[in-house]
Amino acid sequence: MENWKRNLFVCWFGSFVTAAGMSQIAPMLPLYIDQLGVHATSDIEKWSGLIFGSTFLISAIVSPIWGRLADKKGRKLMLLRASLGMAIVVFMMTFVQNVYELLALRMVMGAVSGYISASVTLVATQTPKKNSGWALGTLSTGSVSGGLLGPLMGGVIAEFSGIRSCFVVTSVLLLIAFFAVLFLIKEEFTPVHKTPLAFSQVWKLVPDTRLLISLFASTFILQIANMSIQPLITVYVKELSPHATHLSMIAGMVVAAAGLANIIAAPRLGKLADRIGSRKILIGALIVAGIIFIPQAFVKTPWELMGLRFCLGLATAGLLPSINNLVRKSAPDEIVGRIFGYNQSAQYIGTLGGSVLGGQMAAFFGIHYVFFTTSALLLLNALWVYSINHIGIRRRTMSHSH
Repeated sequence: MENWKRNLFVCWFGSFVTAAGMSQIAPMLPLYIDQLGVHATSDIEKWSGLIFGSTFLISAIVSPIWGRLADKKGRKLMLLRASLGMAIVVFMMTFVQNVYELLALRMVMGAVSGYISASVTLVATQTPKKNSGWALGTLSTGSVSGGLLGPLMGGVIAEFSGIRSCFVVTSVLLLIAFFAVLFLIKEEFTPVHKTPLAFSQVWKLVPDTRLLISLFASTFILQIANMSIQPLITVYVKELSPHATHLSMIAGMVVAAAGLANIIAAPRLGKLADRIGSRKILIGALIVAGIIFIPQAFVKTPWELMGLRFCLGLATAGLLPSINNLVRKSAPDEIVGRIFGYNQSAQYIGTLGGSVLGGQMAAFFGIHYVFFTTSALLLLNALWVYSINHIGIRRRTMSHSH
């Protein structure tokens, strides 16, 4: 097998395990907090938000630091650091005695993570340019399916052998990911700069800062769109069919529909992006996703919602790989790790902001408004990316005519 393909499959597995590890605790968190001695419902809700969100907040802060180190020491080292660090921290979660210890470990987990952005950087830099769309599309299905199956996996393990077993299983998988990176990944890496560049120097090396900022904003808005509705799906399904007996299973299927569509469509859209350009795919996918959010506010049954979520998954599958491909093309080799670090920060802040924003908006105005707001954000984002693209084309035409 060619080096770049083997790298891609190892990174895919590691991204899957990392995303599963970060998300598997979500459905069991209230139960675990209850086991740790917090029993009042309002306190459980407060701690759940804090413990779940803290990981992503810390990750957003440290991502650029790890990106900077990746440009200096190589991406393979970052993959090893993240997988081993997370394996140890997740294993330690098995033994916590109170919510404070769990919160502290979730924060440490956020600090040592960074596997997914390092794998995106490694795949983007080691894959031939003509295959980069397909490779990044395929890689994105790893973290999507991990984020999707993580809660399901966690729920099943918790059901049969207790919540603490989930942490043991995840840490073993992360350890396998560590050894897979150690023995299977080959990286050709030579640092360009001996001393890391300052933030201002990094921006000077970027050919089109406007485009890059619009890509970071797209990542942020995409995560807000995904996460604003994710925690509310169960509530919405209950609203749609108040007498349903298997509520959590139906809600799980509704969430899974978008992820399944994403997994099916991402490599295909990546291949199409290699042919017609990532920018066209990005603008098209933003418009389609923005439109599909609107009818979700008017559905009458969970099955209608499931069908629309599946269509949404087909559209959003083109977003993150296209953004990553454009980020790769916008960043010179010597700063690519740092730029992907910034993009990963935007993603984590979107994850955090989306879940908080969705919950607050639903509480004050009703769930329907979450769909409308998300739709407006995606359509405005499409307009922004299109106008920046248009300005870039006009500038290039003018400079050629001069």
